[in-house]
Amino acid sequence: MSSPRQTATRPLDLFAIDSLLDDEERAIRDTVARFCADQVRPHLSDWYENASIPGRELALQLGHLGLLGMHLHGYGCAGTNAVSYGLACMELEAADSGIRSLASVQGSLAMSAIWRFGSTEQKEQWLPKMASGELIGCFGLTEPDFGSDPGGMRTNAKRDGRDWVLNGTKMWITNGSIADVAVVWARTDHGIGGFLVPTDSAGFSSPEIRHKMSLRASVTSELILDDVRLPDDARLPEARGLSGPLSCLSEARFGIVFGALGAARDCLETAIEYSRTRRVFDKPIGAYQLTQEKLANMTLELGKGMLLALHLGRLKDAGGLRAEQVSLGKLNNVREAIAIARECRTILAANGITLDYPVMRHANNLESVLTYEGTSEVHLMMIGQALTGESAFR
Repeated sequence: MSSPRQTATRPLDLFAIDSLLDDEERAIRDTVARFCADQVRPHLSDWYENASIPGRELALQLGHLGLLGMHLHGYGCAGTNAVSYGLACMELEAADSGIRSLASVQGSLAMSAIWRFGSTEQKEQWLPKMASGELIGCFGLTEPDFGSDPGGMRTNAKRDGRDWVLNGTKMWITNGSIADVAVVWARTDHGIGGFLVPTDSAGFSSPEIRHKMSLRASVTSELILDDVRLPDDARLPEARGLSGPLSCLSEARFGIVFGALGAARDCLETAIEYSRTRRVFDKPIGAYQLTQEKLANMTLELGKGMLLALHLGRLKDAGGLRAEQVSLGKLNNVREAIAIARECRTILAANGITLDYPVMRHANNLESVLTYEGTSEVHLMMIGQALTGESAFR
C-alpha cells in the first residue's frame, strides 16, 4: 500500500536559509521577488524571443525600489549591506540573468567606479540620477582581443593641451546602447586610467550586438571611440592602474555568486513542480527513484552554494572578503548552476526546450555568466595563485 502524498518542501527550506537572515534582508529579498513576479516574469518569454527589453523603463523601476547601487552609501544610494545586495541579485536572476546584469553593471561596475574613484563633483553629477534610474551607465573594459587579459588593452587616451583624446573599441558591453555615460578604461602615458564619457560625445557610438543565443533579454553593445575629446575633469582622479577596474569586477562577481543561484533555484523549482504533475506509466515522474535522485543531488548543490554565498556576504560586510574568495564563489556557484539547469532540462524533456518554461532560457544565459566577469579558467588560476604563491597568468 502506497504512503500518502506529502506536502512538497522548497529546496532551500531544507537548509533553513531564512534562519540565517535578519528581518530587513528577508524583506528586501521578498520585495524584489514580488517585483519580478508582477513586472518582469510575465514579459520574459517575449523579451527573450524578440531580443529586446524596455531597458530605460526597467532602470526607472529598479531605481524606484532602491536596487541600483544599493550597497553604496550616500548620493541617493540605499546603503544596504552586502548580503541584501546579494539576495536582490539572486531574485533578479531567478527571473533572468539579463535583468540582474542590467542592475549589477549599473551599480557594481559603473556606479561603483564613480563612487570609489571619482571626484566629489563627478559623484554629485552622476550618482544620484544613476541611483534613481534616470541615467544609465555602462563599463567599458573588455576589448575584442583582450577579455581575460585586460592589461593588453589597445584603447588609448592621449593628452592634447588640457583635453584628453580617446581612441579604441570595447566589446560585449552590457547597457552600452542605452547608456548616458560610459566608464571607459584606456591606456595613458602613465598607465591605465578611467574616464567618464557622456554617450552624446562627438566620435562616440555604441552599436548593439545582435544574433545572440544567450542574454537575449539584455542590451549588449560595442563601444567605438573615434577621437573622442574630453576635458580633464572627465578623468577619474583616484583610478591608478589596472587595480581600479579589477576591483570593480570583484564587486560585480560578488553579485554573480548569489545571482547564479537564483537561476538554478528557478530551474529546480520548475522541475520539481513539473515532476509532481507529469505522469508516466500511471504515476508522476517525481515518484520514481531516478527522478528523486536528480532532484536531491541538485538541491544539495544549490544549498551548499547558498551557504557559501551567505558566508562570503558576511565576510564582505565585516570588511574581510578577498578577491580569491570571490573567485571561489563565482567558480563554484556558476558551475553548479549551469549543471542544475542542464539536469532540470532532462526532467522536463521536450517541454524543457520551449519558452513555456524558464529552464532552457536560464541554461542559455548561464553559458554567458560562466565566462563573463572572469572565465572559470581565470578563477581557477586566481585560486591556484592564492594556494601556491605562484602566478600562472604569465
